[in-house]
Parts: sequence; C-alpha cells; structure tokens
Amino acid sequence: MVDIATRVWNHKWKIDPIVRSLIDTDFYKLLMCQSVFRNHPNTQVTFSLINRSTDVPLAKLIDEGELREQLDHVRSLSLTRGESTWLRGNTFYGKRQMFRPDFMEWFETLRLPDYHLERVGDQYELTFEGSWPEVMLWEIPALSVLMELRSRSELNRMKRFELQVLYARAMTQLWTKIERLQGVDGLNIADFGTRRRHSFLWQDWAVQAMVEGLGEKFVGTSNCLIAKNRDLEAIGTNAHELPMVYAALAQTDEALAQAPYQVLADWHEEHDGNLRIILPDTYGSQGFLHHAPDWLAGWTGIRIDSGDPATAAEAAIAWWQARGEDPRDKRMIFSDGLDVEKICALQAQFGNRVQCSFGWGTLLTNDFRGLTAGDRLAPFSMVCKAVKADGRPTVKLSDNPNKAMGPAEEIARYKRVFGVGAQVAQDVIV
Repeated sequence: MVDIATRVWNHKWKIDPIVRSLIDTDFYKLLMCQSVFRNHPNTQVTFSLINRSTDVPLAKLIDEGELREQLDHVRSLSLTRGESTWLRGNTFYGKRQMFRPDFMEWFETLRLPDYHLERVGDQYELTFEGSWPEVMLWEIPALSVLMELRSRSELNRMKRFELQVLYARAMTQLWTKIERLQGVDGLNIADFGTRRRHSFLWQDWAVQAMVEGLGEKFVGTSNCLIAKNRDLEAIGTNAHELPMVYAALAQTDEALAQAPYQVLADWHEEHDGNLRIILPDTYGSQGFLHHAPDWLAGWTGIRIDSGDPATAAEAAIAWWQARGEDPRDKRMIFSDGLDVEKICALQAQFGNRVQCSFGWGTLLTNDFRGLTAGDRLAPFSMVCKAVKADGRPTVKLSDNPNKAMGPAEEIARYKRVFGVGAQVAQDVIV
C-alpha cells in the first residue's frame, strides 16, 4: 500500500501524473461512448468546465503552466495492450465482449483532441470541441486534473509531519464511516468518486479500505483503471449527457419531447439486465415517468440523482406499481450527494421495498472537511458538461433547479415542452 503522505512530500509529480490512463475514467463514459460511436459518430459537441462553487478561485490556486502540463499529458495517453485486453476479454455485468470490435479498434488508436484554456478573472475557461465520441472522453480526466491540482495547491503549503497527520486523520475519518456502514443490513454500495476525487492515490486507498471493511457489501468501483488493477467489478450505466445532446439535436418541440426516450431506445438495442437503468431527472422525473412508454417499466431499475431522494423514490415505486411491476424486483440506485447518514436513512426506508444500491461519490473520495485551517481542502462542486451539439445549446433542468443549466430562453422552452412546474430547490452539496 502506498504511503500517500510520503509520496506527496517527495513531490515526485512526474511519476504521479494525475491521470494515468485513458481508462482512468468512469465505466459509464465508455459504455456511453460506444453508444455514441454507433449512433452519432459525426455530431459535433462542445464540453465546458463549470465551477458551481464560485468562492473557490481556481485560477488563483492553480498555476496555468502546471494545468497545461497535466492536460497535455492526458492528450499523450493511449490504451496499453493490457488495458485493451481487459476491455475486450473481461466480463462486465455478466456479458463477455461488452465492447464491440469496431469500437475497440477505434479506441485503441485514439488520442484525445486539443483543448482551449483561458483565464477569466479568478476562474479558468476550459472547453473541448470536436466529434462527440472523442470530446466526451475529456469530461472525467479534466475534472480529475482540476480537482487534484486544487488539492496539491494546499498540500504544497504543508510540512512533512503535517502531511502525515492530515492523511492519518483522513483515513480515520473514512474508516469511521466504513465501520458505521458495516452494521447496515442488505447494503449494496459502490465507489462513484472519480470525477471529484482528492487524488488518484487517495481514491485507490479509499477503494481498498471499502473492500477490506465492507466485504461483499462493496460491489465495485466506477473507475475502470482501479477496477482492472484491483480485480473489482466496473460499475456504471449512463448519464445526463445522452438526453442533453439528443434533445439539443431535436428540430421541433415534438422531437424534443421524445428525445429522452430515443436515448433509451438506442440503449435498449445494445444492453440488457442491470445495464437497463433509467435516469429520469434530466428534464424532470415526474414528467418523464408520466409520459414514458410502457416498455420502460420493464427495465431493471432507476437511478435517483437530484431532488429529494425519498420523494423521488416514492414516485418511482408508485410508477412501477401503476404499471403492474413489483418494486421489490427493481433496482433503485441513489447517487446524489451521499454520505453515511443519508445512506443509512435511505436503506432503512427503502431496503425492504426495492433493491437498494448506492453510488457513493465525492464524500467517499474527497472528504477532507475540517482537516485543514480554513477548510481549504473541503470538496466543492464542479462539472464538465456538454454545452453545445451541432451548434445548438444544451439544457439540463434536473429535479433540483439549483442544478439547471442552459440559456434562459431555452430553459423556459424546455420547461414548457416537458411540463415542468414548481420545483423545490436543494443545496448542491457536491
């Protein structure tokens, strides 16, 4: 096991690049990339960094030259033979050859496209433009680079014993959480923390701690590289990116209203079983479920990723029951702003009514709250989203208006088309 504090103190960043591989990313990105490669290979998309926590002045904390060096390193990466063999030959979700030969041949020759970086005030403007299958793979490494460089900016201030004590406290804090989860009956939990991790080494340590502390209750990690290296299940399905881009490509209100379902129709052709998970909240869960075609009720489950999770879970249960489905046979994945208290409460409330799962993200892999003066290592909220598709703006409404994004006039149009009424704002924790 790596002595993280010593590695940080030695400052050997050349042997510790932030992103170590093209598969140092979330599994759902690769699944979605294959779907996009098949269905929309020529669509031109722009991704952009969005720092929701404007009180964190990234451009003051992170040196631009160091940021460019790390981004350029990401552009130099390509699949190794071992990584390609793992993707081609491994069994994912009970299916061998999850990734088709034509996709793998393309992926094996891929280098990520160029980026545009500019300092604007105390923030960075970072964008990626190009064909959708290529630029979408920038999202996770871009976030990982910025999050870890922000961490390093604080770690560089610290002396050797400060670093030892910091990581000892962080390990104790995480292990205390794991001990609390050990007593939760029926728990099914995975690591979803790549995009906002403190560092690669810390995420890897957190995953190893979960393996040892939780045993079979820990079902895997979304990080493909860690899954490969630690012989764990790679976990993930799909994300808001797909309906956001499909919707932006819609030419009429009628096509817009059908776009979220077209995403899942395309997904349905490629995947079955536990990969058939609905993510309903991109344009409001209530309207999505109300207008959903009957065949979607037969899918394996739903992921709850915004709004009040208990309210969303009750709505999903009622939707299944109204369509003759037994909720006890359905998987419900909670993945928004989770920490131990919320995990325990949701498992207690729904564990006997559905098959509960939890995708534990930032507060697993980046909870350094209260461990430094001024709380300068506390996690913050940053995303990298598709903002244009073939020149048309994308929109996300969410079940939490604080997570909405897009031009005001387009947000108003989407709310009208999808029948989104009053929403209850929730604090965006991470």
